[in-house]
Amino acid sequence: MGTYEEFNQYVERIENLNEVMGVLHWDQEVMMPEGGINARAMQFSVLSTMRHELIVDNKLSGLIEEMSKYGGEEERSIHREIKRMHERAMLIPTELIKELSQLTTRSFPMWVEAKRKSDFKHFEGMLQLLIEKKCEMANCIDSNADPYNVLVQDYEPYLSLSSIEEILVNLKESLVPLIKKIREEGEDIKETLEGNFDLQNQKFLSEDVLNLLGYDWSRGRLDMSPHPFSMGNVFDSRITTRFEGENFVDGLLSTIHEFGHALYTLSLPSEHYGTPLCGDMGMIIHESQSRFWENHIGKSLAFWEEILPTVRSRFPKMEFGSPERVYKMVNRVKLDNPIRVNADELTYHLHIIIRYEIESALIRGELQVSEIPAVWNEKMEKYLGITPENDSVGCLQDIHWSHGSFGYFPTYSVGSILAAQISHHIEQEVGDIGELIRSGDYQYLKNWLGENIHKHGGKYTTPELIKKAVGEDIKIDYFVGYINRKYAEIYEI
Repeated sequence: MGTYEEFNQYVERIENLNEVMGVLHWDQEVMMPEGGINARAMQFSVLSTMRHELIVDNKLSGLIEEMSKYGGEEERSIHREIKRMHERAMLIPTELIKELSQLTTRSFPMWVEAKRKSDFKHFEGMLQLLIEKKCEMANCIDSNADPYNVLVQDYEPYLSLSSIEEILVNLKESLVPLIKKIREEGEDIKETLEGNFDLQNQKFLSEDVLNLLGYDWSRGRLDMSPHPFSMGNVFDSRITTRFEGENFVDGLLSTIHEFGHALYTLSLPSEHYGTPLCGDMGMIIHESQSRFWENHIGKSLAFWEEILPTVRSRFPKMEFGSPERVYKMVNRVKLDNPIRVNADELTYHLHIIIRYEIESALIRGELQVSEIPAVWNEKMEKYLGITPENDSVGCLQDIHWSHGSFGYFPTYSVGSILAAQISHHIEQEVGDIGELIRSGDYQYLKNWLGENIHKHGGKYTTPELIKKAVGEDIKIDYFVGYINRKYAEIYEI
């Protein structure tokens, strides 16, 4: 057996352990009985330890050294990603990996219960432990670096934190005056799409839309979970969502968002399964895909012209009016909404900025865990003019911190910036995307994304992949132009 084949087999073992843990994670959030948590914590502990030991083994060190001699583009890409993973893991003690695995497994049900009770104190001690362990990990990796910067690299290893933070600053500067203008001068869109929407029919509607978009049910499924997510691989990529009885739009848009993630995963090059070439290139690229489908497709007038007859058939007792009326209500700027996942395209990013500011301060030691509820509410009032009525719709609404996912939130906003850039470049080639939607031609969009982004898997770094897809570096200009045009028309300002 040659070095390349041996290296690939070794990497496949690591990747398949990842996949096994992914299925267990899905099961825990979707199907596992509450009493299974102790066993699941031990299972994750064993598997994460096994994976870590494989990654830091001297045998992999030797194979990485040998692989550096290969000159092909694919070999170099695999070598780059495995070397990065190996060097980072070598700095983290196995015992710390084990402890973090157990903590994140046990923290999820504690977060669920705290959210149910709207009691931050119930989760506070666990969150404190998670932050301490994540800071310990960051210190092991680079004791001289900003610990938040170190953690962000788990989700985006190739775009610098300084460039991400610059985007967030520019976003805030662009959004605040636009939202203020809408609040003061915009048409008063008081109507909403709230009512009494049967949960089973909402699930049927999500299935209808997934069929319309071309979700591959032979390699996926739709389930309910406390917080929407998708997981899987090129052969099995599952979607979860959640529904609320008084509002069908938010659940449907969550489904479309997760479809974007799943489509990316299902479109990766299957011939490279088990290697980084069949993996995604970080969460900014991933979120660009989900936000493209959620916002540029799911919130478009053309989509609601297409889907409204199906909506009416699922909820025959409800009055919806014209597609134009529904489109305005779907895109209404929710100046009174405290929930991130239910937010509109504008205020959404202020929700993200609040989380970024809080979690970065926590990791940098500038904020105490006990201060989170008060600081959260202060920032909500400052940026959005809202004070959450309780912890459940305030600082406990997101699942991310229960997973130890500090540094994830900024990828949503940067992904949205890239989604607008992608949409612009598609329209440069094909004209109005709305015409594709009206003709039911979602395949063109899937082909474009597949050819320019999905098929490359982990071959290129994030900046390289962006430049290959749209011919330039990531820019905020397209997003700013898009939201100003769209909301000027909706609000007649």
